[in-house]
Amino acid sequence: MEQLINLILSEVNMEGNELREGRPVELLKSFWNVQKNMMQLIQKTAVNHGLSVPQYVILVTIAPYGEMLQKTVVEKTFLPKSTLSQAVEGLVSKGFIERHHVEGNRREVELLLSEEGKRFLKELHVQKSGIHDVFQQAADVLTEKEYEGILRTHNEISALLERKIVE
Repeated sequence: MEQLINLILSEVNMEGNELREGRPVELLKSFWNVQKNMMQLIQKTAVNHGLSVPQYVILVTIAPYGEMLQKTVVEKTFLPKSTLSQAVEGLVSKGFIERHHVEGNRREVELLLSEEGKRFLKELHVQKSGIHDVFQQAADVLTEKEYEGILRTHNEISALLERKIVE
């Protein structure tokens, strides 16, 4: 992935068409740097707590809802089914989630955050230098106007990207 981004960001000269540094490339680099650093922090948090990144992603995906169909987790996380299955198995063995077949449809599996999983996530949430703490620090240095502006801008960019994806 990093090689692809570097290729996109580098100056390219193909048949006389040049991609020059400018606002679009600077914006892409900005998002790339934030995403890269977030992923490194997520990886560090996961590893420090005996989880793989997919396991951590599954936990934080399910957490706001308490339960979720496994196919919904696949849709939200973009994890391959095989990766998700292995990660779920590990989370079940750690006692962080429970897995049940949906009544009336044995092919569908529901994942439920256990009490142990809830406790674990609360612990992660208050951890010093964890992702929540780091983003709290980032939010604290922004004025209310800057904070609202960055959220508005990110929402506008996300909406534009979503429209372009479906076109």
